[in-house]
Amino acid sequence: MTLNPADEAFAARLRQTLPEEVFRSPAPRYLEEPRGRWVGQCGVLALPRRVEEVSALVSAAAAARVPVVPYGGGTGLVGGQVMPEGPAPMVISLERMTAIRGVFPTENVLIAEAGAILADVQLAATEAGRLFPLSLAAEGTARIGGNLSTNAGGTAVLRYGNARDLCLGLEAVLPDGRIWHGLSRLRKDNTGYDLRNLLVGAEGTLGVITAATLKLFPRPAAQGTGFFVLRDPQAAIDLLALARDQVGEGVSTFELISGQGLRFLAETLPDIRQPFDTPPDWSVLIELGLPRGLDPEAALADLYAAAEERGLVSDAVIAQSQAQRDAFWSVREHIPEGNRRIGAISSHDISVPISLIPEFIRRGNAVVAGLGGFRINCFGHLGDGNLHYNVFPLPGRSKADHANQAGEIKRAVHDLVNEMGGSVSAEHGIGRAKVEDLERYGDPVRLDALRAIKAALDPLGIMNPGAVLRA
Repeated sequence: MTLNPADEAFAARLRQTLPEEVFRSPAPRYLEEPRGRWVGQCGVLALPRRVEEVSALVSAAAAARVPVVPYGGGTGLVGGQVMPEGPAPMVISLERMTAIRGVFPTENVLIAEAGAILADVQLAATEAGRLFPLSLAAEGTARIGGNLSTNAGGTAVLRYGNARDLCLGLEAVLPDGRIWHGLSRLRKDNTGYDLRNLLVGAEGTLGVITAATLKLFPRPAAQGTGFFVLRDPQAAIDLLALARDQVGEGVSTFELISGQGLRFLAETLPDIRQPFDTPPDWSVLIELGLPRGLDPEAALADLYAAAEERGLVSDAVIAQSQAQRDAFWSVREHIPEGNRRIGAISSHDISVPISLIPEFIRRGNAVVAGLGGFRINCFGHLGDGNLHYNVFPLPGRSKADHANQAGEIKRAVHDLVNEMGGSVSAEHGIGRAKVEDLERYGDPVRLDALRAIKAALDPLGIMNPGAVLRA
């Protein structure tokens, strides 16, 4: 399908029907993505304030066959928010649509516009005495529309699920410009195909999410956080099972951390206070959220005692204050920054069945070692099987020295993931970075279905062309 650029004539037609305040000169931040892999382009930058304005923008784009790139907080890591090739698109940023339209504490429901920053959604829930549990490192800048469009994961998936699991309904503008008024607060609505779940995770390729009905939860009365030193990755799997046996759904977070990640932190961010004088080879950050009357610190101590008796753990530090909890989380949240400063040759956001994680780590390390001398930082959300498996140069060398091996390393790791029944995109999405991976590892019948859905909802191919599916 031939598309046309968002040129001056197109911009002039838009200005005849929409307020001048909607339009901005394209600033560099709308053309960049965090890892610096692509530089986007933009013919028209629009910042609508109301869903009717989004509808008018998309309707005009459909009539002129102009590509549209929806833009949230710009924090995505797979290039879904920039369009580096093809005719210059219209970028629609939702950053002025930030309202919390309603909070219903007795229903555990909150309605937010797509441009609301994740941290502000969390705060609105807190002020209502509730919890919105989606939590990730970029929550101070990520916007809820982008979180839903990428089906964001984060640190609390173990207990509360991905962004998809936290959404009851959507308001969205479809590729022909029509508004879907789907902000349902119902928990049960069995009335045919689920358009909500088509748009969640579609990365802006099937429409523009403009608002969402979100699930809230009771706030845990007490929280406890601990760092446990592990015997090995298998011990982490056994410890998770033990924790669930003892605490049930009270286990909110279970993060696997490798010694390499802690050593990178010590090297690049020495001011980050670490829980152990010598970084252990393997540890887990555990957080419990328990109801009134239960003591999470005592529960963590009991868990450690039972795990030590089984030979799973050898040391632990349990936070005794909010300041200590924050310090523990600071370690986990700065690991990606430590990685960035070292410079990864190849980064992988993967998942495998939880029980196979130790085998994947063992086999993955062997595969990478067979390609040369490297350092590996394997960490992530072990409770839901999601690992960030990143490969780095040896000391004294840089990622530039191995630029010609990046593709080979990625292919070898992803081949292993696929062989083990895993996914090469656990929580970051496909974007533009993994289109080829989706084609290589995706089930052919599923891919045909995805293309059919895209063709049915977006027959002109104007919505974020080149993301998820090849344009």
